[in-house]
Amino acid sequence: MLDPKILRQQPQILAAALNKRHTSMDLNSYAGLENTRQSTQQQLEALKAERNSLAKEIGVAKASGEDTANMLTRAAEINTRLDTCEGEFAALRQQMLDFELLIPNLPDASVPEGTNEEDNAVLHIWGKPHQFPFKALDHIELGGASMDSEAAAKLSGSRFTLLKGELARLQRAMAQWMLDTHVEQHGYTEIYVPYLVNQEVLTGSGQLPKLAEDLYHTAEPEMVLIPTAEVSLANLVRETIVEADQLPMRLVAHTPCFRREAGSYGKDTRGMFRQHQFEKVELVQITSPNRSWEALEEMTEQAETILKLLELPFRRVALCGGDLGFSAAKTYDLEVWLPGQDCYREISSISNCLDFQ
Repeated sequence: MLDPKILRQQPQILAAALNKRHTSMDLNSYAGLENTRQSTQQQLEALKAERNSLAKEIGVAKASGEDTANMLTRAAEINTRLDTCEGEFAALRQQMLDFELLIPNLPDASVPEGTNEEDNAVLHIWGKPHQFPFKALDHIELGGASMDSEAAAKLSGSRFTLLKGELARLQRAMAQWMLDTHVEQHGYTEIYVPYLVNQEVLTGSGQLPKLAEDLYHTAEPEMVLIPTAEVSLANLVRETIVEADQLPMRLVAHTPCFRREAGSYGKDTRGMFRQHQFEKVELVQITSPNRSWEALEEMTEQAETILKLLELPFRRVALCGGDLGFSAAKTYDLEVWLPGQDCYREISSISNCLDFQ
């Protein structure tokens, strides 16, 4: 979430940011809550001061042998009012927190204007799309019997894929190779993380409450399957003061990722797009504020290195305000050329989230 001071002290900055994202929020409602919070807090502090002052009076009266019955009655009344006021204050703070958790990050000034992916800015293109003297096959046709969606549907329903033989080995080998490349060439530390996390962790990385519909939840105790290893890696420093000489922290993890794809009905129904379960190698850097933009460029180049080594033509795209993810201040997408679809498709996404947490 954003620093609440921005809401209280610079609402015009937030309003401009929401406009760039083409997102609307009732800021007047929040301002009303803030005014009520201030008056309730003043009332709370006044009651506490009155209680403390009366407690001293009672102490003096008892020491001198005076009757304290009336004062004790007043003290009980103050405590009752204080309990009520504290309850109201806690409810107000929860309302404000619920509001704050739904506010997206502020887009950086360099983020292009626009409403959707059609308005994203192509920054550069690497390699030339392959031209074949025949109709290019897509990944489903190339996968053949080694990519079995029917068997996966029998086990788990739609939007799952079962890989057999050489394709299963290829996936395993690709993940191993990518991990080794980032560890040995780019200086990352490999982390093996739990695939189930608690709700505080999802809130800490911005998935909750905004993206609750896209997550897989367990019953008792309530846990959530990770939608990306970023969730686990970013939370390693949650509620922690990191010494400057430990920065930057470069972390990499390979995990399955689980997403309900709640809003994707009817989209990309063939093949391995928009799957409920897929594999990903995730890079995360925790760094100092004055180095975060340098880190964004560095991570993007490291992701591009993988595509170059695979000799896959790609382009780097800067997402516009309307296509920006909830937690991101700026995002680059790397889009790979797919001959079978005759277009570029997003294969990697790299973001700077600044101090949004």
